[in-house]
Amino acid sequence: MLMSSLADRYAYQFLEARAHSRSLNPITSETNLCIADAYDIAKSLDTIRTAEGEVPVGRKLGFTNSTLWCKYGEKEPITAPMWSTLFDSTVRYLDQPFTVQSLAGAMRPRIEPEVVVKLGHTPAADASFEELAECLEWMAHGVEIVVCPYPDWKFEAADAIAAFGLHGTLLIGEPRLLSNATRHHLADVIANASVSLSCDGQLLSAGYGSNVMESPLHAIWHLHQLLKTQPQFPGLQAGEIITTGTWTDAYPVAAGQTWSTAFSGVTLPGLNISFV
Repeated sequence: MLMSSLADRYAYQFLEARAHSRSLNPITSETNLCIADAYDIAKSLDTIRTAEGEVPVGRKLGFTNSTLWCKYGEKEPITAPMWSTLFDSTVRYLDQPFTVQSLAGAMRPRIEPEVVVKLGHTPAADASFEELAECLEWMAHGVEIVVCPYPDWKFEAADAIAAFGLHGTLLIGEPRLLSNATRHHLADVIANASVSLSCDGQLLSAGYGSNVMESPLHAIWHLHQLLKTQPQFPGLQAGEIITTGTWTDAYPVAAGQTWSTAFSGVTLPGLNISFV
C-alpha cells in the first residue's frame, strides 16, 4: 500500500499531465508499482477530482477483452481486467446517432466500441450473477475514446490503472430499457452479438460480445466481486453506468476521420462519429 502522500503526488502528476497534454514515463519504468499501489493512486485521483467539483457517475472497465491481452504490457502481458471511476466531465449522452467529437488535448487517442449499462438497483454484496443482472435498468451502445500518456502505448497493467484507466471520453447512444424477460437472457444475447468498426467507409474490424469475458455481463460480475476486495472504494450503486470493455482492438483515431459502428444480433443502433 502506498503512503497517502506518495499516492497524492502521483495523482497530481497525472492530473497535470492530462491538463497540459504532456507525456509521462510509466511509473513501473522507475520503481516497483503493484496493482494495489495503482488503485491507491486511482483513489487519490477520485478524491481530488471530487473535491474539485467533478461528479462520479459510474465505472469504466478495461482489458476485459482477453484476445487483446498479449498486445499490452512490456515486462509481462496484461492478464486481468481493471476498472476506474467515470466522471460526468468525460461522459456524453448522444441524442442522435451522428455526432462530432473534438480530440483537442487527447493523448494518442484510440477508439473502442462497447456496451454500456445502467444500474437501476443497488446489488446486494452477496448477489448472484442472476440477481446482478436483475439490477440493470438499461443497455446502450457506447464508444470510448481511450488515451495514453505513455509514449507508444507502452506500459504495465499498474501504469494503466494509475493513468485514469486510460479513459478519455465516453459517448453513449440511445439507451434501451430492459424488460424482466430480456434481463434473464441478456448475457447470452450479448455474447452472441457482434459489432463492426469502420473508418471513412472502410471496414477495419469486427468483434463479438463473447470476446468480453464470454459476455459483458460477466465483466460486470467480475467488477462486483473485485470491489469486495477494495474497501477503499464504494460498491456498485443504483444510478451508476458501467462501460464493459471493447469488443474489438482499439484503433488510433485522428481529426478529419469519421468512424462508424453497426451491430448484429442485438437491437442497438450504431454510431457515426466525426473527429475534429
